[in-house]
Amino acid sequence: MRVITQKTVGEPSVLEVAEVPTPVAGPGQVLVRVVAAGVNPLDTYIRAGGFPALGEPPFTLGWDVAGTVVEDAEGFVAGDEVYGLLDFPGTGGGYAEHAVVPAANLVRRPSWLTPEQAGAVPMVALTAWQSLVGRGGLSAGQRVLIHAAAGGVGHVAVQIAKARGAYVIGTASAGKHDFLRSLGVDEVIDYRHQDFTGIEPVDVVLDTIGGDYAERSARVLKPGGVLVSIIPGNPGFDVDRASALGIRFELFLSVTASGADLAALPQLRVEIDHTVPLAAAAKAHELVSSGRTTGKVVLVP
Repeated sequence: MRVITQKTVGEPSVLEVAEVPTPVAGPGQVLVRVVAAGVNPLDTYIRAGGFPALGEPPFTLGWDVAGTVVEDAEGFVAGDEVYGLLDFPGTGGGYAEHAVVPAANLVRRPSWLTPEQAGAVPMVALTAWQSLVGRGGLSAGQRVLIHAAAGGVGHVAVQIAKARGAYVIGTASAGKHDFLRSLGVDEVIDYRHQDFTGIEPVDVVLDTIGGDYAERSARVLKPGGVLVSIIPGNPGFDVDRASALGIRFELFLSVTASGADLAALPQLRVEIDHTVPLAAAAKAHELVSSGRTTGKVVLVP
């Protein structure tokens, strides 16, 4: 089968096509013919050497997969259309024509997701769900501020928050405001020209940007509110600072692969910005790194 591999870290051009044996599923695993594989910003950091999740090259990136079960295994039958997240960080391997996936990580694809959307959604949806609901405890009637609300994680977090009955405020450039309104965002803020610290206090902030956004976001939280950051490394905030301000700080360090959590998601609209052939993975990385995409970039065979 074909995979995308890299022999060194660096620019997108280090990604290349290789031929390797098709993997064999072991106990607790399912062999999936991949029809779509999501490309996440995290993938670009690992490719460039900014986050050594997979150790030294060579390795194959990719954790989001959607496809068809190849042979009966672990309660799934050949032909089942499924999607899920490979163990993270694990060994990667989603940028390939076939992938071996732990059965507990998989769920059958619902009719409201196309194969491409299913391939795009696992990491962002699980990140949004586990950070916003699991760590943030978001519930009906609360006010939530979501930064980069039109991005991969952001646009899914918006929908999860709305489905849970929250009032949602999102930051994004002006050109993405109509998109966010179509998802149900109650207030949109053009971060280039508006200071979000002027909003009415909120119960939860989801920080997908980092830097000074964390400190500024703390100013808009109600006493006892929670700031959830998904920024690895230095999120620009810590629990001591949060305690001094009378709020709670949650650093969401790593997503957990979970078919059960995927099954618990509300019906989502998953925005696909670009669909790119597997062999053009370098182009996909360029698109993601540009910061100008709305929604997700997906690789297809």
